Amino acid sequence: MKVTNSSTERRTASDYHQSGSIFRGCSVESGAVVPMAPAKLNYRISVLTFFAKAHPNDECCGTNGLPLTPNSIGIFGRAQLLKSDALRHENLCTYLDAIRGKHERTIIVQEYVGCPLSETFIGENNKQETLLRIGYQVLSALAHLNRFGLVCRNLEPANVMVSREFAVKLYNYGLYHMTCGGRYVSFPIGNVRYQAPEVLLGSRENVKSDVWSLGIVLAELALGCTFWESLKLSQIVRKVLSLVNTQNVFEKIAREHGRLELYEALDAGLRRIVQECLTISPRRRPLAQDALDDPVFDFVRLGGVPVSDSAGLTLVEKHLSLGQIYYLWQLAGGDVQQELKREGLIKSEAPILSLPNLVMLNGKSISPPKSQSFLHDNRIIFLNFNTLLERLSAIPEEDYLPLIYNTDAYLESPIFKTELPLVIRERDMLYQFHRIVLLNTLLQGYPYTHDLLRSFAAKDIPPLFRGQVWACLLGVVENGMYERLDKCSPTHTDRQIEVDIPRCHQYNELLSAPEGHAKLKRLLKAWVSAHPQYVYWQGLDSLTAPFLYLNFNNEERAFLSLYKFIPKYLHLFFLKDNSSIIKEYLVKFFQLIFFHEPTLAKHLHGINFIPELYAIPWFLTMFSHVFPLHKIFHLWDKLILGDNSYPLFIGIAILRQLKSTLLKSGFNECILLFSDLPDIVIESCVNDSETMYQFTPKSITYRKYALHEEGPEEFDLNYTEEDLRVVQAELHPRISVYDLIRLLRDRPASTAILDIRSSLDYRKVAIENSVNVPFSSVSLKEPRLDALNVPRLEAYLRRQPVITIVVSVSHENAMLFAKFLVDSGVPYVAVLHRGFEAIYRADDKLLQQTFDYINTLAKHLTPIASFGD
Repeated sequence: MKVTNSSTERRTASDYHQSGSIFRGCSVESGAVVPMAPAKLNYRISVLTFFAKAHPNDECCGTNGLPLTPNSIGIFGRAQLLKSDALRHENLCTYLDAIRGKHERTIIVQEYVGCPLSETFIGENNKQETLLRIGYQVLSALAHLNRFGLVCRNLEPANVMVSREFAVKLYNYGLYHMTCGGRYVSFPIGNVRYQAPEVLLGSRENVKSDVWSLGIVLAELALGCTFWESLKLSQIVRKVLSLVNTQNVFEKIAREHGRLELYEALDAGLRRIVQECLTISPRRRPLAQDALDDPVFDFVRLGGVPVSDSAGLTLVEKHLSLGQIYYLWQLAGGDVQQELKREGLIKSEAPILSLPNLVMLNGKSISPPKSQSFLHDNRIIFLNFNTLLERLSAIPEEDYLPLIYNTDAYLESPIFKTELPLVIRERDMLYQFHRIVLLNTLLQGYPYTHDLLRSFAAKDIPPLFRGQVWACLLGVVENGMYERLDKCSPTHTDRQIEVDIPRCHQYNELLSAPEGHAKLKRLLKAWVSAHPQYVYWQGLDSLTAPFLYLNFNNEERAFLSLYKFIPKYLHLFFLKDNSSIIKEYLVKFFQLIFFHEPTLAKHLHGINFIPELYAIPWFLTMFSHVFPLHKIFHLWDKLILGDNSYPLFIGIAILRQLKSTLLKSGFNECILLFSDLPDIVIESCVNDSETMYQFTPKSITYRKYALHEEGPEEFDLNYTEEDLRVVQAELHPRISVYDLIRLLRDRPASTAILDIRSSLDYRKVAIENSVNVPFSSVSLKEPRLDALNVPRLEAYLRRQPVITIVVSVSHENAMLFAKFLVDSGVPYVAVLHRGFEAIYRADDKLLQQTFDYINTLAKHLTPIASFGD
């Protein structure tokens, strides 16, 4: 194996001395022994690359008529399991990244610790004990892989990494799994010398074959030689197969290599365990877990396995995981593909050189020889982290362990007090470093830190933790529910799911992979199984996709996030008959358009371009069917912090960006515009929706069919069925008495109350600082505020964003007057629900007290100047 580094000098394994044992590192180019410096961060992350096998030219489509998925995407999807936290083990090198490059190239980023066993010399001092320690750790790694249904099939000395303390980690153990047993690549997986006989005879998924490979490795180490070193590949295959009728494989190999005396001098326990590993019959050969229980390993279990030396670690390594370090390295300008190009593992060639020389009439082509750059190259390079370490060198250790005394004070610190756009903040290495350290602390304390997480997430959510933070904000606690659900039995929805999945965000490499399709299908079937009262509607796949993408290796978290998300924002949307729920939602949406964008609402209403024509896919999928995933992430970061009304404001924010075009368009032009929605600036959309959400009184967004965690209070909105039918015929929203009180208390300067009762009634009793515009004395034919003959009214209503509340004893008159205001171009117009009688009736003491309370509040707040001043 050729090992290179991204810097100009070549680096090889170190010379280490421990208990009489020597690690020899030989330069690949010269063969000389080159001592190396102790391991640092720079040496720990390796990169290798290979090409996936291309589909034959005559196989462009599958049985379903869709284009075949490139094998490199299949590799990319299967490689995600290797990155999962559940697969982490002290005897396995950590997989950090899988990158899909051009022309079916796959790039694998993986931890690299110590030096390969193939470059390690184990001296005679404590040799047999050392071999047993190595064997025990390799068996532990294999047993852990077997628990996840994985086989290594690539076990050889070059892939067994040993530290100076003889701590062992398997390297490149996932190649067989990610390539689907070698089906996705054109080169063989594993070294024939270490393959079990059944593997050479065609067996693929036998987990015991790795135990044979370990037996060969231990036998070579024990006898001090490499088996069949001078033989050709075909001769090695014949040698291995010739062992099939042998009773004692270890002894026979020792005789062949003239090491019988050394074999007989070995400790009986070591001999026995190696011989058991080299059992010909797979049925009689032990599993890795069974071999671990052998008494020969008792001294290892009692004394514990060695751990890698942690001396000399940087602060970054002490406090951050390797995955987090790799992520920060990328933000600091690191580029894996550029590193490969610098080392010559990626070579650019003119595309014209790959064109066929001749194409026959039958479709066959005669092409030039395949470029050497596409051949399998097993060289490894190491990433250089000097730039990252330099940029982090000025950060004191206390910043790695933040103590959060006060949320507001912490967010106001110079670290986070920035007005930079979100896209830039997400690429700012130092900013993300502090966010990662902070979220590390909070996530470890969940669910007790739920409120703190919510406060910090309101600023922004680091992409690295987005899936976890979303789950926490939704109140997810993993409880095994997903495992108990039936995800396999056929159902009547399977056909529709099968049709929808190949169309769901297929531009995304992860979701388009066969592994992504299988996971998405399981999640959808689990949701349908968990909700027998609902039916599967198209769009559920789009809703599930963001959660799956962010939690690809944790299906339970993805499912529970979806399970919590849907009732919060889409309560009853998936009923078999959801027409009344959809209708109420769209009516409320149109009323909010009139509230925030009256000019646009009038135009759309005038051309009869109703929300049913364009907004149903928006709200049924929470915009996940409308926008690509990277935009959905930023949108849902805010959405998940809001209540069930927040999606309505996102819809208005989208319309606001299209306003100038919509105002110039007729019905047909609007239909065409929404059939292919123009590019939306998602940050503006997020900011606008957040501003409108905070400004709008909650009762204006009230929906009867939303999920209400608490029952309505006395002065909240609470529609009867009759009320609902009336409300759905109105264009202007209603506001509750409670919100009227709250506005007078909290925002008196941005609240205007227009009382359209008669002058006589107004003089008897009225809300303090309200303006009387008797309905009977005005003409509503001309939509102009000056037609009301109220001095300075227009300046008063337009001095700043003001919520105008129409109060009357007649609801019909209030709605007519609200329409007049909107036609006059006044935004933020609402009508008091149930009119003036809702706050005052002479024979009702409680309501009288409420009205007195409103007047008391008004007296103690900044008074609004009268219009006569």
